Amino acid sequence: MFWVRALPAPTRANAEIHLERFLSHRRLRSTVTSGSTARPETAGRGKSRSGARRASAPLQSPGKCGEAGGDGADLSSAANRISVDFERSQEAYRSKDSFELLRSLVVFKLCSYNFLVDNNKEIMDLGQKILGQKVFDQLMKMTFYGQFVAGEDHLSIKPLIQKNQAFGVGSVLDYSVEEDISQTEARQKEKDSCVSAVGDGSIGEDYRERNRGAGKRLGDSQGEAIRASAYFYADEAKCDQHMETFMKCIKAAGESSIDGFSAIKMTALGRPQLLLQFSEVLVKWGRFFTFLASQQGKDGTEALEQRLELTQLQELMIRLGAKGDFHSWFIGKKGESAGCIDILDWNSLIDDRARIPDLLFVPNVKLGKLEPLMQKFTVEEENQLKRILQRLDVLAKCAVENGVRLMVDAEQTYFQPAISKLTLDAQRIYNREKPVVFNTYQCYLKEAYTNVTMDIELSKREGWCFAAKLVRGAYMYQERERAEELQYEDPINPDYASTSRMYHRCLSYVLDEIALSRKANVMVASHNEDTVKYTLTRMNELGLLPTENKVFFGQLLGMCDQISFPLGQAGFSVYKYVPYGPVSEVMPYLSRRAQENRGFMKGAQKERELLWKELKRRLVSGELLYRPAY
Repeated sequence: MFWVRALPAPTRANAEIHLERFLSHRRLRSTVTSGSTARPETAGRGKSRSGARRASAPLQSPGKCGEAGGDGADLSSAANRISVDFERSQEAYRSKDSFELLRSLVVFKLCSYNFLVDNNKEIMDLGQKILGQKVFDQLMKMTFYGQFVAGEDHLSIKPLIQKNQAFGVGSVLDYSVEEDISQTEARQKEKDSCVSAVGDGSIGEDYRERNRGAGKRLGDSQGEAIRASAYFYADEAKCDQHMETFMKCIKAAGESSIDGFSAIKMTALGRPQLLLQFSEVLVKWGRFFTFLASQQGKDGTEALEQRLELTQLQELMIRLGAKGDFHSWFIGKKGESAGCIDILDWNSLIDDRARIPDLLFVPNVKLGKLEPLMQKFTVEEENQLKRILQRLDVLAKCAVENGVRLMVDAEQTYFQPAISKLTLDAQRIYNREKPVVFNTYQCYLKEAYTNVTMDIELSKREGWCFAAKLVRGAYMYQERERAEELQYEDPINPDYASTSRMYHRCLSYVLDEIALSRKANVMVASHNEDTVKYTLTRMNELGLLPTENKVFFGQLLGMCDQISFPLGQAGFSVYKYVPYGPVSEVMPYLSRRAQENRGFMKGAQKERELLWKELKRRLVSGELLYRPAY
């Protein structure tokens, strides 16, 4: 599960050496990209895995997947590259009839108005009262629901899935029923989560304040700061019903497509507050490691470069009042006489918490002493947490049996640490031979790069296939409102440009890992044409062919068809995120999507121009009644 290594000078220089050997072995030439293809880096750093900027190195054009060929004389020639034209409207919209094009134009235009987006929930509620449920549902099916949702159940969505597949686009099925968390529960959880924030006067004021903020951040929502996207917990039977629904979704994906995906939300599989509490435990434990690293002079470096000398660690623990024997525990696991540990070794203690409760503690501000980290969990809560894992296990097995990949969606920051941890546990089991379970990383988070690099390193140590979906992120507005309300540091990158740099930095790291091992997989879930082009450029440089099925592209149903379908027709693995569910129950999903994508909708000028271009072409050529044939 982890190891202890004796390293005199922790560094990622070895990764650089291995990369260079890998490239040399395949007779690669190193070239530093520039201009529009230069690797974006997080502002203020400009460094990659080893701490030094790495050169982009194109691979030979493979004759077979993963094999290099030729003499290396012309690695960057146009013949070796695959390009996609995103300007050809006729090809982009071959799968759409003229009504669908007109509907897209109307919906995109309406979504560009702030007043309608800001008040969409109130407007829809009013529409239901005035028109009645039946007429309102029909109106929604002709407009917003019809644009962004495939149908009401797993049977009614099959025609759309089969049509998209005929035009080269697969599906990620998602049963998109969402419910609000009770505000009463939310306020109480907010209060409870702030009582025992991490920190101790002996550790230092800055550490105490940062961790108090972290405790607040991991509380639940108040008021309208968080409106939707989490399932309301009724009881364990309700969670079993959600699991059954997801299983139907997985089976539908298996029946209607080849190598499809099915998306799930972890908050549907158990009590969301348990995920919140477990997230708090994980964040506290990680911040405690950061503090201990600072005491050994290891602060200010990347997370994976921080290592704790075990002898010094034990001495510091004794001074803090700890009674557990960290040194013997780690050394005993590996049978070594000396060494050091990093954050991944440290986090492994969480996995063994049942056997070593005396080692799982953090400083408590209020009590002024160390306290057990897991003390908030009752026996029943522990059992409920185990049942979440059991339900996830059932879904993963169902995915394997039906030839489907399981996509675990990202959720709010105060749930996400627990969601990622449980997802990693499933990946350890089911991603041994090939990627089955995919985790989701939201690159608008400041800590996205750290999360991606740590999980890739963990997968390499433990020998399973890393699989990820990269998104810029959802929940931005509610996260910002919540951070402002509770007065803690905003977890979101300051602007779109910095988020894009973070996205490309994470993506480059994963693509390099794919080129090194051919084991990792990534879905580039983006509506940004520049990001898609950037990915194609990096794939060409690294010799990653579309036929290898290591790099996937993903866009939401009803958006960016001018990107999705040309990619599919060019042979790339591209998928539409296909939500479905009853009209009345999908309203929270539509409301959230309107909020999340307001910037895109307002800026979707190119897509509207291409839609108009194709409509005009059909009108002039007498093809206005065009019906896609497949």
